[in-house]
Amino acid sequence: MSSSELTLRPFFWRATNLFPETEVVSRGPDGSTRYTYREFGDRTRALAGALSAIGIDPGDRVGTFGWNTHRHYEAYFAIPLMGAQLHTINAVLPDEHVEFIVDDASDEVLLVDPGEPFETVERLWDRLDGVREVIVMDDSIPDTDLDCVSAFDELVADADAFDWPELSEDQPAGMCYTSGTTGRPKGVEYTQKMIYSHAMMVATPSAIGVDESDVVMHVVPMYHVNSWELPFSSAMAGAKQVYPGPSPDAETLARLIEEEEVTLTAGVPTVWITLLEYLDEHDVDVSSLERIVVGGSAAPHAVVRRFEDEHDVVVEHAWGMTETMSIGSVSRAKGRARGWDREARFEKRAKQGLLSPGMEMKLVAEDGTEVPWDGESVGELYVRGPTVVGEYYNRPEANAGSFDEGWLKTGDIATVDEDGYLELVDRAKDVIKSGGEWISSIELENELMEHDDVREAAVIAVPHDRWRERPVACVGRRSGSDLTADDVLEFLGETYPRWWLPDSVVFVEEVPKTATGKFDKKRLRDRYADAGLARAHGDEGGDDDGREDDDAEAN
Repeated sequence: MSSSELTLRPFFWRATNLFPETEVVSRGPDGSTRYTYREFGDRTRALAGALSAIGIDPGDRVGTFGWNTHRHYEAYFAIPLMGAQLHTINAVLPDEHVEFIVDDASDEVLLVDPGEPFETVERLWDRLDGVREVIVMDDSIPDTDLDCVSAFDELVADADAFDWPELSEDQPAGMCYTSGTTGRPKGVEYTQKMIYSHAMMVATPSAIGVDESDVVMHVVPMYHVNSWELPFSSAMAGAKQVYPGPSPDAETLARLIEEEEVTLTAGVPTVWITLLEYLDEHDVDVSSLERIVVGGSAAPHAVVRRFEDEHDVVVEHAWGMTETMSIGSVSRAKGRARGWDREARFEKRAKQGLLSPGMEMKLVAEDGTEVPWDGESVGELYVRGPTVVGEYYNRPEANAGSFDEGWLKTGDIATVDEDGYLELVDRAKDVIKSGGEWISSIELENELMEHDDVREAAVIAVPHDRWRERPVACVGRRSGSDLTADDVLEFLGETYPRWWLPDSVVFVEEVPKTATGKFDKKRLRDRYADAGLARAHGDEGGDDDGREDDDAEAN
């Protein structure tokens, strides 16, 4: 018997040899770039040759700081296949986080998109001591005083094709950092084997399911956990890929779906809420679209139903973390549920679903005992498997609280029903503990977003002298709505007991988001820590003009 190491090499080989004429499409400021997997392969080998020529060796780290484009995709394969480590850096982080991450990872070369990413690197250059070269992912370089800047396309055009070396499956191949919303970001390293395993897991019908007939549009930022592994899975499957470029709006996504006949895409709920609103007002043919995978937080039930009823698009919930290489579960009804009525199937699909093949899970109570799978008992979700990391990079002090004898302690509070369907109740840091009882912020948020006049909503815990914590609802109204706090409380009171109802409702122009598109509850807690006292059950003083949100979004 013979064996070979589990690396990305066969994925590259399969795409470029078995599907050489399949397209990769990339939107840019001057139109779309369209080429084949064969041409992608040639450029990827040339990029690796260019990086080798400037001194990148196996084991070195190369940072990428950019958007969803074909050049970034070439780096996804060129860097790990030459034995170096691809370190994707969040392109919308504050300066101090970028400085810390680049320094902590010891990046030697940065591949940077023009515009804001390059301006950030230029601004921080004197503080990025370990970086010796900057490559701008464009056909030319911007005006700059830096003397170590090259243009991506010029390097690729002049470089010799690189011959891929034999690699160990334990070779570090990728690196991402956690969001750092509760402290400094933590580095997470992925080996060749981990990326191989996760891409295979994602491609199976038991997870997302990607095949050669799909047209996959990558909306999840490529700096965010390898864009949920879909770029690697798509190459392995031989699927056509569409990269929407920098900060695509709803109009851009709708146009790409129509023009490129996209069948599968993924992203956080806010993206799809905005797309649905755009489709309400514009005549766009999105009939090719079959599935949207939603992660980060649950999509409002009304949005899921409308996509299915009005556009014949199935929205599938998923769960994952940086530490699990993103996708760890996907919600899809088991085969035996096909005979169930629509509401019963929908109830299952509204959960975070079945754990992906290769992973195991358990629920652990605060006293350390395991929690039964009865759909009601709650506990912290622990997971393990070949795609789950065992430690943080360079952060031994963080390991003890996050890992337990091979299990990752996710920090997610969850239930699992008798059929094995995972449902997140809350993050451990977000669950509201009022008078010794738990209130799920996620459940209240989902209910609020069922209201016709609510565009988005986040529920946070604020300190309370008597009950320890009480909920406060931060609500974004739809344009033209005159929704009041009393309306909100009356609506929630139809479903939940009085002690679950928020002590305050504050109206915001927009709920602030983290760099990965999730609701930024830390900022909301800081902003409205006294909301329970100052704005109890009323509108007075409860409106926020959104200026802070707009400023923060620019970060």
